[in-house]
Amino acid sequence: MQFRWRVRRDLLSRHAVTSSFSTAWLRGDAPARSFLSDDYRHREGRARAVAAAASRTVSPALLDVLGAQNARLGPSPARERNLALLAQPGTVAVVTGQQMGLFLGPLYTLYKAASAIVTARALQEETGRPCVPVFWLQTEDHDLPEIDHCVIPRPGGGPCRLALELPDAATSRAPIAHRHLGPSVLPALAALRAELEAEPHAAQFLSLLERAYRPEATLAGAFTDVLSSLFAEEGLLFLDPRDARLAPLAAPVHRFALQEAGPLSSALAARAEALTRAGYTVQVHIRPGSPLSFFSPDALDGPRYRLDPAQAGAWSLVGHPDNGTLSQDALQAALEHEPLRFTTSALLRPLLQDTWLPTAAYVGGPGELAYFAQLAPLYAHAGRPMPLAIPRARFRVLDDRTRRWLGKLELRPDDVGVPRDTLLTRLATRAAPGALETPEALEARLFGAFSAELERVAGPVTALDANLQDAVRRTQGTVRVAVSRLTGRYRRALARRDATAAEQVDRLRTFLFPEDAPQERVLGLPYFACRVGARAFTQQVLDACVPFSGDSKDLTP
Repeated sequence: MQFRWRVRRDLLSRHAVTSSFSTAWLRGDAPARSFLSDDYRHREGRARAVAAAASRTVSPALLDVLGAQNARLGPSPARERNLALLAQPGTVAVVTGQQMGLFLGPLYTLYKAASAIVTARALQEETGRPCVPVFWLQTEDHDLPEIDHCVIPRPGGGPCRLALELPDAATSRAPIAHRHLGPSVLPALAALRAELEAEPHAAQFLSLLERAYRPEATLAGAFTDVLSSLFAEEGLLFLDPRDARLAPLAAPVHRFALQEAGPLSSALAARAEALTRAGYTVQVHIRPGSPLSFFSPDALDGPRYRLDPAQAGAWSLVGHPDNGTLSQDALQAALEHEPLRFTTSALLRPLLQDTWLPTAAYVGGPGELAYFAQLAPLYAHAGRPMPLAIPRARFRVLDDRTRRWLGKLELRPDDVGVPRDTLLTRLATRAAPGALETPEALEARLFGAFSAELERVAGPVTALDANLQDAVRRTQGTVRVAVSRLTGRYRRALARRDATAAEQVDRLRTFLFPEDAPQERVLGLPYFACRVGARAFTQQVLDACVPFSGDSKDLTP
């Protein structure tokens, strides 16, 4: 099967879900660049970042654990070569990461991994330094509702949501690392097979999922098994920080976060205030005096809580059912003897990552880029250089079905992102045998004519009796409401006019703008892997990735 792609130049189209900071930064606005360097755009800036990272080495203890974690994955000579390279002085890393979505979660998980691989290749070619891609498994997070499901499109209906039945999903605070899939993964797999088994490449990909996603497996383990299989030829490395063997290596970072909690929170709060003054959304809220670590007081695999300063020398556990508190001494003792009780927050994770690894660049999505804008005070206080922040690749898949439906309706892909009724109205007025007006034109004509006539008579009427001014205003308001009501009903009638067009629009929105969001943020890989082939689709994404580019592209398998 041949693949084609074309660049979409709407870098920040109305369909992109980004924070205001990410939008401005990707556009190259100077105020945004004052918060986060865009050195990734410039060859000399990339060279500086690689040289700085190359001066750091990976500890033997981390290399041992990293080797053991990757050894449990399927065979990959490329992965073995990258592990050997990482052990050599002067090697740098390009890192990305993601939560453990069911069946790999949204498509952008694949896009992130591919972006890191292509970026590592490009940096190595540019600088001559060995560079390896590393996927940081965000197993310390605890937000199950974000990851316990996968969405696939149905050609004949709306999106199909497959989810695990985890009764405590909404309230669980335990790190994802300790969460097993449980028996409900079996009906989810069965439903997936029922939806997709007729697709040309379903047998191979569904078998891969069924081997990985077993009731006794963890979310993280199954996720890693599948993603590592997709990128075995590229040697993508995986690092799970939630490993008892790594906890002592994380302890110095948590100790720093505890000891410097006051100064760090003040500096980060000032940064957040500066971002707000500049008109940008602050991605991560800063709690006054709070360290950037979570703590699990009850069990190593139990719920984790943020720490807030209480009375002198004590910390309160935010959200703990018993309003628990810990003394500073008790917290320090836990850090010394049971460091696995500590986990990172969104802002501390990058510092841990760049303490362990010689990170030249981090590949992130719009939300991550926004919180990277908050990080400069943290890195400065720790005395560490920040890596390059690089936007991940963004894609929209237009498969043969989607292209066929677009052709029938004579629509462009971007047309589908407008509200459903607006699109149906546009199609209805375009297809009418007579020149039907749009609702906007009808409302303007009706109310415009009335307003002009009312204005003409208002002078003589109010001259006769000034008390009639209020009556004139009320009449104008009443007529505006009546005209708006009429044109609203007219709009809905137009939208209902063509049931076939409505069905086709709904299909297109399922594939291109599901749940009123960009495709890559909602739809998962299974449909496309089963229809196109998992490796073929992965290779297409790799081939379409352009390093150091924030452009978005259409993929047309």
